Amino acid sequence: MEYIKLFWKHNFCDEPVVIFYEVDLENERLATRSIDIFADGKTKNIDNFYEGAIEIVPIPTIEEFNSDMYGEEFNACLMAGEEFERVWSSRIYCEISMLMKPISK
Repeated sequence: MEYIKLFWKHNFCDEPVVIFYEVDLENERLATRSIDIFADGKTKNIDNFYEGAIEIVPIPTIEEFNSDMYGEEFNACLMAGEEFERVWSSRIYCEISMLMKPISK
């Protein structure tokens, strides 16, 4: 497994600002689980990432996320599986206040 922490800079109040992905490297980089983290610190665990999907696509690599291929507003890094599991179990992400800065319009 590979664990990715994706930061998304935007002004949408109903969209996550951080997304954690658990990526299965032996199954075409498909996500097994993900966690959406919102600006207010709330989290949403997603245990069936592709439920309702029209097309199943692999999760990009951190290099692809950081190449601006998906837009400048995305920045990704690897994370420890232990951190993913801690947030998944607790449904708490304490670092959100350190990430939040207003986006210029």
